[in-house]
Amino acid sequence: MAQGEFELIRRYFGTPELNFAHDDVLLGPGDDAAIVSLPAGFNLVMSIDTLNESVHFPAQADPFLLAQRCLLVNLSDLAAMGAEPVAFTLAISLPSPDARWLAAFSQGLAAVAQAYKCPLIGGDTTRGPLSITIQVHGKVPSGQALLRSGAADGDAVYVTGELGDGAAALWWLLADGRLNSAALDNTARQMLQQAFYQPDARISAGIALRGLASAALDISDGLASDLAHVLEASAGKNADVSQTLGAVIDPDAIPLSDTFLKCVPKSEQLALALSGGDDYELCVCVPPAHESAALAAMAALGIRFTHIGQIDQGMGIRLQTSSGQQHPLSLKGYNHFSVQL
Repeated sequence: MAQGEFELIRRYFGTPELNFAHDDVLLGPGDDAAIVSLPAGFNLVMSIDTLNESVHFPAQADPFLLAQRCLLVNLSDLAAMGAEPVAFTLAISLPSPDARWLAAFSQGLAAVAQAYKCPLIGGDTTRGPLSITIQVHGKVPSGQALLRSGAADGDAVYVTGELGDGAAALWWLLADGRLNSAALDNTARQMLQQAFYQPDARISAGIALRGLASAALDISDGLASDLAHVLEASAGKNADVSQTLGAVIDPDAIPLSDTFLKCVPKSEQLALALSGGDDYELCVCVPPAHESAALAAMAALGIRFTHIGQIDQGMGIRLQTSSGQQHPLSLKGYNHFSVQL
């Protein structure tokens, strides 16, 4: 690289906007490793994701927006666990040290880091095809983490926000002919851009649902796949008990945005909302005794919280029609090895 690695790190990733103070960070960048110390009674929660150019984001993506997506999709994993962000690390491979690209990328990272009080505390840079790996670190009171494995027969299934916007945004980015582009005004295009690059990380929702939700995860691969993960994990949580768990979903209850309804053909809407992925909303199971408290908590935060179905002892996920008939849901979610951007 024309710039040395340490100069690159110092100039673009060693800024006060990214390396700000946090009560739980004792030592940030500068030594061989960072030091984090959690308060008594808290557990450390960690998650890591890699995003590769032309696989997880389009080539020539705006670096400011790209940086925000990279950090937000990782923070979404903390939200699903009910965790509060503490810090993150960054490993990035770059074809070349483009000063303008790096400046915009670091500014995008800083915007999200500051919004979620999650400083950068270390990382690595290398030469290679553009690839970005972020590991987020969070904390949760001992025993209060939201897991996938707690759902039970009779729990209500809820989702935050709207579904399908992330997948519709991908159609827009790929110029997919199925999208009704003529229905998109500037406001709608801005909304789709935000859905892909700046999804809400539902940190406040995850924290508020501690002690109320029986199970939770973020909807990154599509509700059809992600709810199936909850059913599998929850059914297998006790090896000594033979248990079958399924879910009945009301397709008419799936929350959809106005932009999604306008630009996605009606014949494609349900499939895209259930299996398109990239929503980064939370899918939450709530026992009947906690429903009113959970609804009140989400209302207090101003977060749309929609009851879409119920956990039962049936087989798999079924869609229930208005006449009461049930049909197995055969849709599959996003496959990381099947999509090229």
